[in-house]
Amino acid sequence: MKKRVAVGMSGGTDSSVVAALLAEQGWEVIGLTAHMWKEGSRCCSLEDVTRAKKVCAALGIRHYVVNAQDRFEERVVSSFAGEYAAGRTPSPCISCNQFIKFGFLLDRAVQLDCQMLATGHYAQVEELDGQYHLRRAIDPKKDQAYFLHRLSQKQLAHILFPLGGWTKDKVKQWSTDHNLPVVPRGESQDLCFVEAGRYAEFVETRIPEIKKKGEVLDDQGNVLAEHEGIHRFTVGQRGGTGVATGERVYVSDINADDNSITLAPREKVMKSSCVVTDAHWISGVFPNLGNSLHEGADNLPDIGKFTVQSRYGHRGAAAAIEKISDSEFRVLFDEPQFALTPGQAAVVFSDTECLGGGWILNAE
Repeated sequence: MKKRVAVGMSGGTDSSVVAALLAEQGWEVIGLTAHMWKEGSRCCSLEDVTRAKKVCAALGIRHYVVNAQDRFEERVVSSFAGEYAAGRTPSPCISCNQFIKFGFLLDRAVQLDCQMLATGHYAQVEELDGQYHLRRAIDPKKDQAYFLHRLSQKQLAHILFPLGGWTKDKVKQWSTDHNLPVVPRGESQDLCFVEAGRYAEFVETRIPEIKKKGEVLDDQGNVLAEHEGIHRFTVGQRGGTGVATGERVYVSDINADDNSITLAPREKVMKSSCVVTDAHWISGVFPNLGNSLHEGADNLPDIGKFTVQSRYGHRGAAAAIEKISDSEFRVLFDEPQFALTPGQAAVVFSDTECLGGGWILNAE
């Protein structure tokens, strides 16, 4: 009897190749599409349902549509607006993966008697002695392990990432060679539910009171100008501040308490450490610090060396991590990093393995 796998499908090239590839390998494949957002969005909409249905029909596999709009609103969209109101810059794709694609959708796959859920994400899962490990994809330009760092052992046990060992070029060629009925879409890092460049307006529709004037300060506390709302800024931002100082300055701080933003020269936006909260470790426990910088010493903090990626697109930098509590840790970078941004994820890697991470609370 064939093993049954559900493939999370958007109708795009990656997920379509995954479905066709697994069917070719002998799996009983069903397509599963989550309708998460209204029409006209970049993905997750009824347009994607139609595209996915077309691919499934061409492959001769069943296709199911799951209405995830309420869960998406609750877990992703509401917190997105709330984070901006708190002066932080959210990363909603991480929450979507944790709660929707590999939470809600995985639950539906199990209800359909599927042993596994496969997606077109670029990452790799490896099982060793009953423990599941998340690793980077071989294509560094497409690797998505950063966005998957909050997955659990229970989730990884039922997940397949068939494209983790492929390059994007190979995926495109495979799709062409197999005549898959997909319409290639441009690569984009924009959010699926917000029109590009319209984040502020979107947040204002959710939290109208956020649109209020506040002070733009220099790094000495002097008032330079007024702004139209802290949700329009992110740490490290240079343009759009409405201030001309004669030198290059960047947003260095966003203060939700007094509704101010602070501008500073680049060197003052370089930080050597940050505190990370709501820590999640894929293994279920804090990383083994057997390579501790202070091994054998008394009365010194537990601390070990890793690579930490502080935002998507960041290459990762050598750093020590120090356990503060079960839910918090401190990252101590070997070299100062630009724009360690509250609300973004700091994700810890050991070589190619993603160990987990958490949300940047503040930079130090």
